[in-house]
Amino acid sequence: MTRAARIIACSIVGAAMFAGAAAPQVPSDARIIVLPFDNLRQEPRLAWMREGAAVLLTDLLEASGESTVDREDRLQAFDRLQLPAPASLSRASSIKVGHAVGATVVVLGGVELSGDQLVARARLIRLDTGRILPDVQASGALTDVFGVFGRLAQQLRGTGEVVRASEHLPPSPQVFELYVKGLVAETPATALGFLEQTLKAAPQFDRARIAIWEIHTDASEHSRALDVVSAIRPESRLARDGRFRKALSQLSLKRFDDALVTLRALQTEERSASVANAIGVAELRKAASPTPGRATYYFSQATELNPADGNLFFNLGYAYWLDKDPPAAIYWLREAVRRDPGDGDAHYILSVALQQTGAPAEAARERELATRLSSKYAGWEAKAAGGSPVPRGLERLDEELTPSTSRVNEIMTTAGQRDQDSLAAFHLDAGRRAYQREADREAIQELRRALYLSPYLAEAHLLMGRLHLRGGRPGDAVEALKIALWSEETVGAHLALAEAYLIVQDAAAARAEIDRALALDPKSEEAQKLKVKIGGPAW
Repeated sequence: MTRAARIIACSIVGAAMFAGAAAPQVPSDARIIVLPFDNLRQEPRLAWMREGAAVLLTDLLEASGESTVDREDRLQAFDRLQLPAPASLSRASSIKVGHAVGATVVVLGGVELSGDQLVARARLIRLDTGRILPDVQASGALTDVFGVFGRLAQQLRGTGEVVRASEHLPPSPQVFELYVKGLVAETPATALGFLEQTLKAAPQFDRARIAIWEIHTDASEHSRALDVVSAIRPESRLARDGRFRKALSQLSLKRFDDALVTLRALQTEERSASVANAIGVAELRKAASPTPGRATYYFSQATELNPADGNLFFNLGYAYWLDKDPPAAIYWLREAVRRDPGDGDAHYILSVALQQTGAPAEAARERELATRLSSKYAGWEAKAAGGSPVPRGLERLDEELTPSTSRVNEIMTTAGQRDQDSLAAFHLDAGRRAYQREADREAIQELRRALYLSPYLAEAHLLMGRLHLRGGRPGDAVEALKIALWSEETVGAHLALAEAYLIVQDAAAARAEIDRALALDPKSEEAQKLKVKIGGPAW
C-alpha cells in the first residue's frame, strides 16, 4: 500500500471512530441542570414535552452516572428568581438558574416535529469556563421519545453507548406523557386526574404515587396521602422514600408512635439527617411536655450527619429552649444563624434566651434584627400575656431524604485553622475582588465563608445583597441588605435596599430608604438621583 493510500485509510478509520464516539461535552465531576426545552414551533402535540424533555434527559443522565439537579430543586430556583415556570428563558436567566442551584453545566434545548419525526436539540453551557458548546441533535419517531433522548444524552456525554431509559421511567411514552401532564397541570384536580390515569396504566410506577402524595399533603389531606404512599411496593426503588413520606403523614395525623416505629426502622437501615430530624420532631410533638433530652439527642445526630443545614441547628437550639436550657439554646442558635443569617426565628429566640441569661444589650440587638426581618415577632409578644413569647410548633421538617453522610462545607474544615477574624477578612477581600470582576458565583462562595466565620459582617451582607440584585433575586437582596443595615448603617446599604424595594414594586419603602440615606449624607448624588427617578423632589 502506498503512503497516500495508508493516509486515506487511516483517515477513514479515524472518521468512523469519531462518528461512533463523539467528544464528550459534559466534563467529569460536573453538576448538571437540564432546563425545560422550548417548543420551537409551538406544536400543540409537543406542549407537554417542554417539561417532559427536562425530566427525561435529567433521568437519563443520572442513570448513566452523572450528577444532576432534580426537578424539585429546579422549581425552587425558579421560584426564588421569580421566573415563571412556563416561560422560555433567556441565556442570562438560564445561567442565573444554574448558579442558584450550584450547577457547573446548564443544558438548554428545543423540540419540534419534522413530518412524523421528533427532533430534539440541546446546547450545553459550561458555567465553570463560560463556554457555550455546539448544538447536538437526535431524531426519531414520536413514539420512540425514550430512544431519541437516549441518543441525545449519548452525544452530550460523548459515549458510543446509547443511554437507555432507566427504571425511573414508566413503561411507555404514552404513560410518561400522562405523568408529565400531571406534573405541570395548573390545578390540583387536573393534576390528580392525569396522575391517577398514569397509575391505572402503570400500577408499578411509584413516582406517580409520590407526586399524588405531594398534592394531598399540600391540601392537608393527610389520610389520603398516607393511603397513597402505603401502596408503594417493598421491592420498589422508591420504597425507602415512600416509607419516609408515610411517617411524615403519620406525624401530620398525630400518630406519633406509628411514625416513630417507621422512622427508627429507616434509621437502623441507613443513617440519614432527614430521618434523625423527623424523629426529633416526633419526640417534640408527641407530648405536651416533651421529655428533656429526647428530641435534642436526635437533632444533634442530624447536625452531625448534615453539618451544612441551618434548619437542623435551629431545631436543636429550639429544642434546648423548650428543655429550659437557655445557654445550650444560645450556642446552637448561633450555629443556625452562621449558616443562615436571615433566619428571623433563630435571631428572635436567641434574643429571648440572651435576655434570660443576663445579656440585655446583645438580646436587644438580636431582637432588633429579627423585627427588621419580619413583623410577626411583635405579634408573638402580644400573645405572650406574661408567658414565653416563643410559641410551640416552630420545629422544621424536610420532606426529602438526604444521604446518610453529607459533604461538609469547606468553611467548616478551615474555620479552626486560623484566627477567625483574619480568616473572615481574607474571604471578604476575596469576595470583594470577585464581585468587582463580576465573578458572581465565586464572590458568593467567598462571602458565605466570611459570613460563616463572622455572621454580622456588614460589608459581606452588603455585597451579598448587591450580588442578589445583579442576579435577579430581589427578595434575597432585601433580606441581606436589612442585615447589612442592622450591622452597620451606611448610605450604600440604604440605597441598595431602595433599589431592591423598587424591583419588588414597593415604592413607599424605597422612598423611606432614600430619605434615610439622605439623612446620613444630604449631599449624596446617588441618593438625589434615585429620589428624582421615583418621582420625589431632590433635597
